[in-house]
Amino acid sequence: MSRARAAAGSLVFLLVAPGVMAGLVPWLITGWDSTDPPRALQLAGVALIAAGSGILLSAFARFVVDGLGTPAPVAPPEHLVVTGLYRHVRNPMYVAVVATIVGQAALLGRPALLLYALAFMAAVAAFVYGYEQPVLSERFGPEYERYRDNVPGWWPRLRPWRG
Repeated sequence: MSRARAAAGSLVFLLVAPGVMAGLVPWLITGWDSTDPPRALQLAGVALIAAGSGILLSAFARFVVDGLGTPAPVAPPEHLVVTGLYRHVRNPMYVAVVATIVGQAALLGRPALLLYALAFMAAVAAFVYGYEQPVLSERFGPEYERYRDNVPGWWPRLRPWRG
């Protein structure tokens, strides 16, 4: 796949998947109505949203540049992506979406978004363990197994894995 096609497909997938899960659904739950939480909580929320958004964009870029594909299962990367933030955690996109949702909960003072973040995380974990890991194992074999053995799935390692 060309980088241009990978970039276009990744942009569409970014809008469809994380855009819906971290944008549309939280809006449907809250209407972006705030309960005016304490300023410190709002600032923490803004920081989490900014970090989550940056991590998400960086992770998507890695699929285009290094993987020559998209994060979408219908147009997977040609190469296993193990650079950038993927050297610290195997699932930076999912972690970023959860951080964004938790940030929205803090910014708006809406605990319902915390419950949604937990439900999202449970669904994502089921998807990762039930579909994604087996598919990656089949597609990339020992390369993925070695990566999986060295890089945690959910909690980032401090030192990047050098593979």
